[in-house]
Amino acid sequence: MTFPLETAAHPEHLRRVAIDPVSRVEGHGKVTLLLDANHHIEQVRLHIVEFRGFEKFIEGRPYWEVPVMVQRLCGICPVSHHLAAAKAFDRVLGAAPVSASANAVRRLMHYGQMLQSHALHFFHLASPDLLFGFDSEVAKRNIVGVAQAHPEIAKKGILLRKFGQEIIRITSGKRVHGTGAVPGGINKLVTLDERNSLQRELPQMLAWAQDAVDIAKQLHAQNPALYNSFGSFRSKLMSLVRADGAMDLFDGVLRVRDENGRILFDQIDDQRYLELIEEEVRPWSYMKFPYLRSLGAQLGWYRVGPLARVQNCDFIPSARAEIERQAFVAWGRGEPVHATLAYHWARMIEMLHAVEVIAELLADPALLSGDLLTSGVRQRHGVGMIEAPRGTLIHDYEVGDDDLVTRCNLIVSTTHNNQAMNEAVRAVARDYLDGQELTEGLLNHIEVAIRAYDPCLSCATHALGQMPLEVTLLGADGTLLDQVQKSPQGGLTRTT
Repeated sequence: MTFPLETAAHPEHLRRVAIDPVSRVEGHGKVTLLLDANHHIEQVRLHIVEFRGFEKFIEGRPYWEVPVMVQRLCGICPVSHHLAAAKAFDRVLGAAPVSASANAVRRLMHYGQMLQSHALHFFHLASPDLLFGFDSEVAKRNIVGVAQAHPEIAKKGILLRKFGQEIIRITSGKRVHGTGAVPGGINKLVTLDERNSLQRELPQMLAWAQDAVDIAKQLHAQNPALYNSFGSFRSKLMSLVRADGAMDLFDGVLRVRDENGRILFDQIDDQRYLELIEEEVRPWSYMKFPYLRSLGAQLGWYRVGPLARVQNCDFIPSARAEIERQAFVAWGRGEPVHATLAYHWARMIEMLHAVEVIAELLADPALLSGDLLTSGVRQRHGVGMIEAPRGTLIHDYEVGDDDLVTRCNLIVSTTHNNQAMNEAVRAVARDYLDGQELTEGLLNHIEVAIRAYDPCLSCATHALGQMPLEVTLLGADGTLLDQVQKSPQGGLTRTT
């Protein structure tokens, strides 16, 4: 199995250029390019170069510890892992569905997470490229530069994120790595004062979220040639949807559309995801490559996240976001929107939807009173699935009679997008870098394509049975004394 530009025929004769690390993303990754003497691109790869190992060291832990442990995968989207794990262990306890109060508090926590994460990405990480240009001055291509040149935009982004973080604090106990969700339900309700304090800020947050959608939409309208073509390629789209086809970022069934927008799979229960998805490992990345089992690795890869969700659903069940979804879909003129930069526009539509859902949830009396926990008939296995900010997140656990986890499988949002991100950087390399003398601005085009996916690289770093390693020993004066490489197959090679 090969993909164009994934593997050069004769890499030993080519010049290697590395973008290491990729900046303004969560976690550590790098891109390598192999070029011939005329600067033509022969190979492009996005490598995930850190290793976490969560799937293994969760084994043997009591199941009730796991929803707190897995949050340490990430400091940006810990709530998503927290809730996905809790939902999986609800199944183990026979506690699905949870009580109305637990469902309301968890949903509020989740949509607060969607709000803060989307605001962080768009305003802090992506907007410097979008507002100043991909090859603009490096010194101002950051949130400080945005604050100086566009203070009102920066202010809105910071305060939208702050509001989302406050929701997380109220529902989970802390802004980062809280403990609000437990297997079977929650450990606290929202107080009346907490609810009222959030409601007072809602009108402003709603207005600012609408402004954010307008900014993203205007960027597309001002330069449609760039936004339609940059890193663009056709792909399948996967996400959860509600049983009636509506967008639901907290729960639902799996749906997959093909490149032309036709539904390939629908109403796939989250507990049956392995009937739909398989993963493969490639030796040059710690991040696995998922694909649709029935289509195979070559044809079955897909995209997840805002671009998929906004187009995969039949409608968004909140008034303002649905109007914006219709405008987004109309941009495709009858075809799915496949443009990589359209992720930003779709992400802001979801942020607007999150604020609207938060408003509905804050009016729900179940937030303030009701049962915290539910119980039922104990099971050995449970899957928890949720739409995290970056896409579909899957937590799959088996638990023994002694309450210890015996198996864990995590397929995180960024992992689903692995092949798509590689396709995006290859498309940009072909269109912008091939045959050119490389500059920082041109290399930033590669990073812009990666940032559009808002990847969480630390979440996504694990591979089955392979861990290539290089150890270098330097003397006090920096002289290379020894260097040993361990191959993915376990063999050692001394390179000195």
